[in-house]
Amino acid sequence: MGYYDQDYETRYKKQKGNKGGYFLASLVGAVLGAILVIVALPQLTTYNWLPDTAQPNEEVNSNQQTEGTGQNLSVNVVTDVTKAVDKAADAVVGITNIQSRSFWGNSSEQAAGTGSGVIYKKEGNKAYVITNHHVIENAQAIEVTLNDGTKVEAQLKGSDIWTDLAVLEMDAKDVKTVAEFGNSDALKTGEPVIAIGNPLGPTFSGSVTQGIVSGLERAIPVDINQDGTVDWQAEVLQTDAAINPGNSGGALINITGQVIGINSMKIAQNAVEGIGLAIPINYASPIIDDLEKHGEVKRPYLGVQLQSVNEVPAYHQQETLKLPNDVKDGVAILQVEPNTPASKAGLREYDVIVEMDDEKIKDVIDLRKHLYNQKKIGDELKIKYYRNGKLEETTITLSGNTL
Repeated sequence: MGYYDQDYETRYKKQKGNKGGYFLASLVGAVLGAILVIVALPQLTTYNWLPDTAQPNEEVNSNQQTEGTGQNLSVNVVTDVTKAVDKAADAVVGITNIQSRSFWGNSSEQAAGTGSGVIYKKEGNKAYVITNHHVIENAQAIEVTLNDGTKVEAQLKGSDIWTDLAVLEMDAKDVKTVAEFGNSDALKTGEPVIAIGNPLGPTFSGSVTQGIVSGLERAIPVDINQDGTVDWQAEVLQTDAAINPGNSGGALINITGQVIGINSMKIAQNAVEGIGLAIPINYASPIIDDLEKHGEVKRPYLGVQLQSVNEVPAYHQQETLKLPNDVKDGVAILQVEPNTPASKAGLREYDVIVEMDDEKIKDVIDLRKHLYNQKKIGDELKIKYYRNGKLEETTITLSGNTL
């Protein structure tokens, strides 16, 4: 960091045999140099400590002091980042999960965990907050802490374990700011983003971290029921903005202050740094609508119990499922519930689904993604499956429930 002064050069011609001329020229150069330093001194007091990429609006007010003192500078720095934070920060809230705890026969309600949330809607005397399912899981009471410290009781409208999203309803009396949703489909890798939330609880409430979009359309395996088997692949975007415990459910915003993601998780390994994950807001929006209106996500279902073929021992692939030797992938039906779409379409125990709507189905995750992301209640679903070693086909009319 430095400053730039106008170059000044004094050129002297050597005067052979004339030492007086040389001395005079040196003296003139010294005097002019001293004058130049005096003229340049006021320029040395103004610095720009901002990175090259920032475009601040600077207002510098200088008051001349008595002789021998410097200048007083008042610098008002406003950047796109500070504008974005000002726009969105008050819509980001703290979430406290309250549960009953028993000690020596006495029970009391205590905070079981904390997280973050985003006020996305205000309608009449009610306000609505989006957060993560895991933030409010098993809560017996939920408390929302606004940006100014005001605490408000909230009720759970609905929660979805598959997408890790939940919607809360609360009194809107003290709510002054509502978040604006952006378009996560328009994000570019390398685009600046800002995470706002409450890492490690109330002590660091309203923390702001900045980073970039590190990756789009990441598929992260998730073990929903913690049984050691991957049940789902979360569709998330990756950022290097710091996301820590307590940030979950908070806002990931773009440079215009719009919410483009709901902070959800981070890769927590000793050798890993700077991999935070957020649910894209375009993916979350229909889930939010369903949770607010119905208390659950309306999804089509089949009415079956499933297992990926690649998890079935080779012996049972051949002897029980009776698959051809070259079929190594697919989804085995372990049980068909009566009066369900699957049973009405004629599917049976030990059938193996290998295609849906002409799309290859490798495992249970593929099946769920196709069913949940591409189909709606009332749609028809064309299925190809193996039964006793023969490839067959049927069409299912989907109804609503859970898989």
